[in-house]
Amino acid sequence: MRIDSHLHLWRYNSLEYPWINDGMSILRRDYLPADLKDQIDQAGIQGTIAVQARQTLEETRWLLELARARSFIVGVVGWVPLVDADIDRVLAEFSGETKLRAVHHVLQDEPDDALMHHADFHRGISRLAAAGLVYDVLIYARRLASAIEFVDRHPRQPFVIDHIAKPVIARMSFDRLWAGQTREFARRDHGACKLSGMATEVRDPEWTTETIRPYFETVLDAFGPDRLMFGTDWPVCLLRCGYRQWVSAAEELISSLSTSDQARIMGLTAGRVYGLDGS
Repeated sequence: MRIDSHLHLWRYNSLEYPWINDGMSILRRDYLPADLKDQIDQAGIQGTIAVQARQTLEETRWLLELARARSFIVGVVGWVPLVDADIDRVLAEFSGETKLRAVHHVLQDEPDDALMHHADFHRGISRLAAAGLVYDVLIYARRLASAIEFVDRHPRQPFVIDHIAKPVIARMSFDRLWAGQTREFARRDHGACKLSGMATEVRDPEWTTETIRPYFETVLDAFGPDRLMFGTDWPVCLLRCGYRQWVSAAEELISSLSTSDQARIMGLTAGRVYGLDGS
């Protein structure tokens, strides 16, 4: 099964999605399963993982409701209040939700790295493995060093770095600090990485697969196909490219790999890491 491991669905409301600013007019509308189905059918994607875009239990419940009604949503990355004293009760509420495969917190929007070092946050993270949940790490590259320290405290908890940790990508330069820290993160075998969200991090007016190829080659070498998974970050990717355009770019990037390695990146890795049925 070809799986898009990272995309979003929402009913747009400016109050609930304040991160969608004036320069993101294309995102200021509803993006719902019917819109998604058209995109994945055209791109030959059979399964998708819906990821929360606002940090509320209401959205987690809504995404799970959508997933129960639509077989092509094979998993959900939701949000739960990891720092709350009653996190065990909240996780128990979702214990029967087989499509809840992971949770995450928008660490990239935190003003500093303090939350990653907070005792209550670590207590919440420590409950996830027993609940069968992965933790998605959503950060900018400047926080990779703290993320490494963070995941080292939870050696039995599966982690996935979203969007290759969002380095600043430009044609005439290469982020060597990001590359070194990414390789260091990848030494932890309980960590995987999403080949997603890269086009929106390109700072040039235009981008091509050759612009992002050095970053792809770095994460491929660091994680290998067994721990690298394709994702689109739709509809956020529409800020720089269409759904099919990113699928085509990923296919071009992996085209020199063996058929089996391509299959891992395009779906099997996501299926294994997130424990998806039928993948």
